[in-house]
Amino acid sequence: MPFRVETFDRIEDAARALAANRNARFYGGGTILMCAVNAGSQSFDTLIRINRNDLGIIRAEGDRMSIGSGVTMSQVLQSRDLDFLHPVAIAVGGPAIRTAATVGGNLYAAAPYGDFATALLALGAEVQFGGDGGSAMPIDQFLADRDRHRERIVSNILVRRPGDAGSFRFRKVTRVKPKGVAVMTLAALLPRSRSGIRVAYGNMAPTPVRAAAVERALEGANLDEAGIGPALAAATRGLSPASDALASQWYRQEVAPVHLKRMLLGQAG
Repeated sequence: MPFRVETFDRIEDAARALAANRNARFYGGGTILMCAVNAGSQSFDTLIRINRNDLGIIRAEGDRMSIGSGVTMSQVLQSRDLDFLHPVAIAVGGPAIRTAATVGGNLYAAAPYGDFATALLALGAEVQFGGDGGSAMPIDQFLADRDRHRERIVSNILVRRPGDAGSFRFRKVTRVKPKGVAVMTLAALLPRSRSGIRVAYGNMAPTPVRAAAVERALEGANLDEAGIGPALAAATRGLSPASDALASQWYRQEVAPVHLKRMLLGQAG
């Protein structure tokens, strides 16, 4: 099946073209989309691109960082302002993948991918769309109805730097070292006040999700063996992960408390 490529200079024009054509997909880094093209996917026939690099900019906006949806994992690693996200970016593939994989593309990546989206969910990021006048949507809302937003172009992701050193934690669980895909991914924002805690899982649901029961159990708790006990007991409450080629539902439910404990206590392994 032949694919047509349409290139635009302005994100507003590209967004209109994408919304008007159900058989079109927006092309960013292409790490996932080009696999579908090479496999001869019948689900789309048009690739929409933006000619300029407006989406590849990282800048400060007040107390938040604005990350263009076209920013690659390699750019994240090169940015001192995004040092809190370096452990996340380095976990995405190898060097070749990181030079192409974008932050925006990671928001739409289906399991077992989407490690960066899991981290952004834990950080309470907001998503901006091209042509929407700069309005921002909480990432929780975006992920809850992600398929509905595939006809829109993400322009920027807004995220606050963690206020306390060490308050953001991230862990990717793989069976193939060092760069296997994730059996599950965990991320947490743990303010020193123990208020406003956010804990997110990847590969425990169709999209990254927050572990609400874990968050409630950690409110006001000490991050020690005794303090995190109730959170570990609630590690998978309300979640029903899928079984796939990487792991069974049973396995994911069994190992989740183990890796949650290691992340909360800052343990290696």
